[in-house]
Amino acid sequence: MGLFKISLALLVGLLGLALAHTCCAQNSPQDYVDAHNAARAQVGVGSITWNDTVAAYAQNYANQRISDCNLVHSGGPYGENLAKGSGSLTGTDAVNLWVGEKSYYDYNSNSCVGGECGHYTQVVWRNSVRLGCARVQCNNGWWFVTCNYDPPGNYVGQRPY
Repeated sequence: MGLFKISLALLVGLLGLALAHTCCAQNSPQDYVDAHNAARAQVGVGSITWNDTVAAYAQNYANQRISDCNLVHSGGPYGENLAKGSGSLTGTDAVNLWVGEKSYYDYNSNSCVGGECGHYTQVVWRNSVRLGCARVQCNNGWWFVTCNYDPPGNYVGQRPY
């Protein structure tokens, strides 16, 4: 009988850990960094690292968007990518949306061809080395994700890498 109670307690504990991991999967600072660095590595750009100051800025701005979930840039001192989505849009999903613009970036002409690519070029901007991101659920149930980059990128006439 005692072994059964221990086994049951262990099972409940493991289930709790699994659920806790599932709830937060793909939204941790490391998840954002890993998604960015995977894209950067594909084009030979060095790693980006998490920065708490930049992340605090991102969180503060994301909190301001909770009421409307509008994709309006903050106008702050950092480079910035924004995304929103219904369902369970994760931070990694947002980064993958931005990286998905890669096919529209033409390196030779240093321009976007056939679609938007500015989010992608910010992700892989070689001089952007510090990252901070935040994710909030808006009042309408949608998710708002922002990533900020220090120093900012996307300077006209300069290539990202």
